[in-house]
Amino acid sequence: MADVRFLLTGDTSVCVEFGNEISEPINAQIRAFNIALSKSDIPGIVETVPTYRSLMVHYDPEVIRYALLMDKLKGLLGQLDKITIPPSEVLEIPVLYGGEEMGPDLKFVAEHAGKTEEEVIKIHTSTEYLIYMLGFTPGFTYLGGMDESIATPRLKTPRVKIPAGSVGIAGSQTGVYPIDSPGGWQLIGRTPVRMYDASRETPILPQAGQYIKFYAIDQGEFDKIAAQEAAGGYAVKRHPRKEGGK
Repeated sequence: MADVRFLLTGDTSVCVEFGNEISEPINAQIRAFNIALSKSDIPGIVETVPTYRSLMVHYDPEVIRYALLMDKLKGLLGQLDKITIPPSEVLEIPVLYGGEEMGPDLKFVAEHAGKTEEEVIKIHTSTEYLIYMLGFTPGFTYLGGMDESIATPRLKTPRVKIPAGSVGIAGSQTGVYPIDSPGGWQLIGRTPVRMYDASRETPILPQAGQYIKFYAIDQGEFDKIAAQEAAGGYAVKRHPRKEGGK
């Protein structure tokens, strides 16, 4: 833990930085620290926000002063080896791949990778992707673990509007756009699952620390799930992740 840094990020927040790269071991440290913090009963903690390599801690300075908070946060570092991280949950997300409407960039991704569209889909659906963080828009998933063989540069000119549910690739990352928004990722498909829905009790479906497993569906299944989502009756399949994944 010698590399852990505590960075002042404002008058009500502190960033606890665990490293300088995207890796599952660093993510495990972040998750363990977040669990330790939630069990610590440190007064004044308002919210914690995990990122690729850090945990942002928001606090109320009228409840706990900065110096005391620092002492307590640093004291938690020695407890991390005693923290048991519960098994991650895998969310199974259906995707309709390809086509001008759903996945207009699948052909380009395949050509860039020197593969067929079917091979790209097979590779993309063969991995359980760790959700490192959420950001950009509510519920936008920053996923790790995509096969480098289908890594593709972002669009040179971002699109003004990308439909909610679009699944994209940017560099060696993949993710899902939860709402209509601008974006520059290569779109390879779309899910009918609502990753963000303000009318739900829990508006954002995915959570940092979970995994996503994509699976391919056809137009009929897409329409069926979309109708169930509109009626509030679709439940995403989920299961505990096995050791080693897959």
